[in-house]
Amino acid sequence: MFYEPKLNNHGLKRDPWKALVVPRPIGWISSISKDGVCNLAPYSFFNAMSSHPHYVLFGSGGKKDSVRNIEETGEFVCSLATWELRYHMNTTSADVPPGVDEFSLSGLTTAPSCLVRPPRVKESPVALECKYWKTIELPDEDGNGSGHFVVFGRVVGIYIDDRFIKDGLVDTTSMRPIARLGYMDYSVVTPETQFTIFRPKVDEEGNLIDVPKAAE
Repeated sequence: MFYEPKLNNHGLKRDPWKALVVPRPIGWISSISKDGVCNLAPYSFFNAMSSHPHYVLFGSGGKKDSVRNIEETGEFVCSLATWELRYHMNTTSADVPPGVDEFSLSGLTTAPSCLVRPPRVKESPVALECKYWKTIELPDEDGNGSGHFVVFGRVVGIYIDDRFIKDGLVDTTSMRPIARLGYMDYSVVTPETQFTIFRPKVDEEGNLIDVPKAAE
């Protein structure tokens, strides 16, 4: 099948877009309002964008509490959503009034950050402390504002639970991070689903000289 997103002429029960770009890391964003109220919300359009310096971004349909808080205070934290915390993460997606603290709502614990004011999720094995850079509103097909925003943050501090550092490396799969699929579906990374492939090598003329192959 083929369809045009602008026409939405896929003929399926639901738009398949979010079921195609998968799996997507979950940006579990904590922020503080200018009045001092904590906010915690998951964003399924999220990823890391560079390594030096470290930047992350997340997309929001509308200027939700997280976006407003970050623009007003200039800081946020992204905690890793894991299999163990999947129901807590889902609870923080509830559409509640701005004055509601999702940490309390979901039964999670705040832990102080080192370089920014918003707290991290204490139960999470990883947290990225971020300074706000900018917000970009994505244009629609006609070049007008779409009401969809991308928020960029520079990572200034990183917390890692020492239990998941083994032989000088982070044991990511043991954390069992979860990812967003389409519809109401999610996935989980486990040690059993991890695999390693080394990059191919080339000679000075650009010819492949060592191409990793699957095990027989």
